[in-house]
Amino acid sequence: MVWHGGGVSAIPAAADVLAPELEVLTLPEVADRLGLPVTRVHQMLRDGALIAERRNGVLVVPEQFLAAGGVVKGLTGTITVLRDAGFSTDEMLRWLFTADDSLPGTPIEALRSNRGREVKRRAQALAL
Repeated sequence: MVWHGGGVSAIPAAADVLAPELEVLTLPEVADRLGLPVTRVHQMLRDGALIAERRNGVLVVPEQFLAAGGVVKGLTGTITVLRDAGFSTDEMLRWLFTADDSLPGTPIEALRSNRGREVKRRAQALAL
């Protein structure tokens, strides 16, 4: 058994599943934007408050997950609902960035425009 020391390797991350043109931030950039130490960002990822993907071996977070005051309102709750529905990190990222004509737009766009209740309802419906 190999011990990883609880470092970055212990952080769950999706494969490189998002569009390459999607703006992403490295974990130090996320920490800077949130005004937190990078270790706190690592903990947020482990706790499921945020999700990341691995691009070229580097953990990154979609820029759209952050708003002026921190993490986009409703994102953490939506991640929890999706995880409870059995979604993998890859599936969660894909779902958040896939257009849904009934919203309209993508779930992350709806969260960013304060339509979190609609997004959470759709996420809960996936669990049924």
